[in-house]
Amino acid sequence: MTQAPEHHEVIIVGAGQAGLSLSYYLQQRGIDHVVLEKHRPLHVWRERRWDSFCLVTPNWQCKLPGWDYTGDDPHGFMKKDELVAWLDGFERHVAAPVRSGVAVQRVAPAAAGGFDVLTSDGALHADQVVVASGGYHTPIVPRWAERLPADVVQLHSEQYRHAGQLPEGAVLVVGCGQSGAQIAEDLHLAGRRVVLATGNAPRCARFYRGRDVVDWLADMGYYDMPVHEHPLREGVRDNTNHYVTGRDGGRDIDLRQFAREGMQLYGSLQGLDGEQLQFAPDLREHLDQADRIYNGINASIDQYIARQGIDAPAPGAYAPVWQPDAERTRLSLREAGIGSVVWCIGFAPDFSWVDGPVFNGRGQPGHRRGVSAQPGLYFLGLPWLYTWGSGRFSGVARDALYLAEQIEGRRTQPPIIRGFLRSESAPNPRIS
Repeated sequence: MTQAPEHHEVIIVGAGQAGLSLSYYLQQRGIDHVVLEKHRPLHVWRERRWDSFCLVTPNWQCKLPGWDYTGDDPHGFMKKDELVAWLDGFERHVAAPVRSGVAVQRVAPAAAGGFDVLTSDGALHADQVVVASGGYHTPIVPRWAERLPADVVQLHSEQYRHAGQLPEGAVLVVGCGQSGAQIAEDLHLAGRRVVLATGNAPRCARFYRGRDVVDWLADMGYYDMPVHEHPLREGVRDNTNHYVTGRDGGRDIDLRQFAREGMQLYGSLQGLDGEQLQFAPDLREHLDQADRIYNGINASIDQYIARQGIDAPAPGAYAPVWQPDAERTRLSLREAGIGSVVWCIGFAPDFSWVDGPVFNGRGQPGHRRGVSAQPGLYFLGLPWLYTWGSGRFSGVARDALYLAEQIEGRRTQPPIIRGFLRSESAPNPRIS
């Protein structure tokens, strides 16, 4: 007789802040569940951030379920070690039923209902499944990068740690989103020669009219705007995050100022012709558009201050401190002395292991607040899952609580009736 697979009411895939947050709320409701994690909880924060990494949002926005930031610097920006220590405390606080080192290989609707879950540690069954593995899975590196000379060291942003790990010579940083801009700055401050291939990432001010811009935007309700009320609707999920930094107490990242200090700026990197890098002639466009967004955000703050009658320092607008003389579209690797490349052009989603008619043509799941069209299948921890805050520590709790309520609403039988199917390792409910 074939033994029935281990059963849980809910299986959560991923033990990052999203998966742990959902576990917190399921425990409050006495809902049997297990969290499956390929590595160890909060692996990305521990292992995939560079040494000088710090938050770009102020500490007061760190609000996970039952675990707010309580330090003495709410308007500061936790560095990597401080952030990991705070997250370690959250992990202990939740005490989730996590199984580390278990990779989920397939999730598929079961013929008899619920979901079959195949893992590296065997088969399981669940009434409901939550995919909380985030949306950043496969590092993006263009295929033509294989043609770069073998002696040019290539890293993705998740592999970069510090300037000293790279060989001598100039460093080509590709991409100027949050990671690219901050890694370029890290190398620049370390005295390395940096060639930066820009993209269309927007930027924002760190401080404006006496406050952190995040504080203003929070008061203005930007982080609480639902995706369906945004002018771009679901299209906003494709937007690149604004570049800014919390380093050294927080400041703007101004690529034009970097150029004044010797960083070489180019447009989008398009390919390689022999040993010649090829760039699009769009550097000026990238810089101008980033500045328009920068000034546009500040203008919206000006309007809010005026409407509310708030006493604040005088407004101002950013004026460019540097302009490219011409659009350079080719650069010799050898003549520029480039010895390494850091790819900072993001990640592609990989939900190929999830079997269900819920994905669009680009492999992204369709959902409303994390609830997919496949009954009992949910997604959590994605950017703009519901609001802009969904991609920040400040919005995870709201998203997790909503899904916990949806999961509870789908339970058709009290847990005791299905007790004979439960794993012996199922946790006792804990009210926090």
